[in-house]
Amino acid sequence: MTVAAGGVTAGLRGEELGRRLVGLLGEDKVLWKRHDLLLYEYDGAVDTAAPDAVVLPNETADVAKLARFCWDHGVPLVPRGAGTGLSGGAIPVFGGVVISFARMARILEIDVPGLRAVVQPGVINLHLSTAVAPYGLYFVPDPSSQKACTLGGNVAENSGGPHTLAYGVTTNHVTGLEVVLADGTVVRLGGRAWEQSGYDLVGLFVGSEGTLGIVTEVTVKLTPLPEDKRTILAGFPTMDQASETVSAIIAAGIVPAAIEMMDALATEAVESAVHAGYPRDAGGILLVEADGLRDGLDEQRERIEAICRAQGATTLRVAGSALERERLWAGRKGAFAAMGRLAPDYYVQDGVIPRTRLPEILRHVREVGERYGVRIANVFHAGDGNLHPLILFDGSAGEAVLEQVKQAGFEIVAACVEAGGSLTGEHGIGMEKNCYMPIQFSANDLAVMQRVKRAWDPAGLMNPGKLFPTPGRCREYDLGRRR
Repeated sequence: MTVAAGGVTAGLRGEELGRRLVGLLGEDKVLWKRHDLLLYEYDGAVDTAAPDAVVLPNETADVAKLARFCWDHGVPLVPRGAGTGLSGGAIPVFGGVVISFARMARILEIDVPGLRAVVQPGVINLHLSTAVAPYGLYFVPDPSSQKACTLGGNVAENSGGPHTLAYGVTTNHVTGLEVVLADGTVVRLGGRAWEQSGYDLVGLFVGSEGTLGIVTEVTVKLTPLPEDKRTILAGFPTMDQASETVSAIIAAGIVPAAIEMMDALATEAVESAVHAGYPRDAGGILLVEADGLRDGLDEQRERIEAICRAQGATTLRVAGSALERERLWAGRKGAFAAMGRLAPDYYVQDGVIPRTRLPEILRHVREVGERYGVRIANVFHAGDGNLHPLILFDGSAGEAVLEQVKQAGFEIVAACVEAGGSLTGEHGIGMEKNCYMPIQFSANDLAVMQRVKRAWDPAGLMNPGKLFPTPGRCREYDLGRRR
């Protein structure tokens, strides 16, 4: 079997595939009956597709054996962490086998002097930081789903989070990988050292969304916990004022650990669900956190507060305790889940724009919502211009409504690219935005990417239907448009 741009020719499928996998790996590692597969038809996005089987490996040898089997029989292979992804990255577009890393969830080593940890891909993000906290260390990337998302998923999507403004995204904190290639070969890329000679293959794999191979072990950089923190909540009459404040803080030479923003609609949902203490009468709020050495932090806090006042802040509050800080962050981390207070479903994009274009693009988001007759809540990483417009809708209203919502999302992300930004900051391209790739990349750009894909995965079995446009799905988009 081969996977082409427009689809897949069928390999081993259905019940026969399931029974062959049981013979290969054992009954306790394989799911193939219909009722067992329902959970694996979806992730945190809106699209669905059913696998033919699910495999739950215990070790790298299981993954290598499975990959070789799929290579020999032309079966697509789709890696899955916790299923919290927001771009359809874990959806088996063409069926085949979903490989779930729920059982490969061990922290293999904590190297305190070397500031490294070695983990399996199913380790929960927050569990790693909890495990190394007694040593005064943590793992920096902190997606909002960090209580559930896995390190393997973070590597696949190059995940970020609120505190990556100052510290960088996942690729800045991964030094080594163990990878199973499409034909079952096991290779090690990078290691414990930060600098490696030759090609940066670790950098290539982080963010490749499972399309080049399957990560079975991750060596990550650990960071000393900051000596202290200052967390500031600022409320503004309008989103424009909050947006201008973000640029003013950075322009003043201050780079906080995090600058998060919410509009009034998002604040309404969060306060109803979490009771974080956000001002309900604000048009826009900022959550700013500075960390580092205790000496100088209060001076930095005062400068940030002064900038907020100068930009028209009507509410200013500094967390007075660790408990109050946690409550403020619980509101931000729980924002997506809180949308259920406003609508049964949401569709989220994560385009990136230059900070200076925030007021303009947020006005465009509001205009798109008005034109399509949908409410859009904004909660995002303002410091690095990574937007998260949540388009609220009712999925039970039918496919036509979902298609309208997707078109609204396309217009927003296209505007981000036109503003000098990009399609995604941390959620990945997946099957959600693969049709949009030509608005940012030329045909030559995409051809080079596809050559890289073919070099690692010549049969096209590794997570097919992701990243690249598929003509059958993408005809309705203006694929000739790009920056």
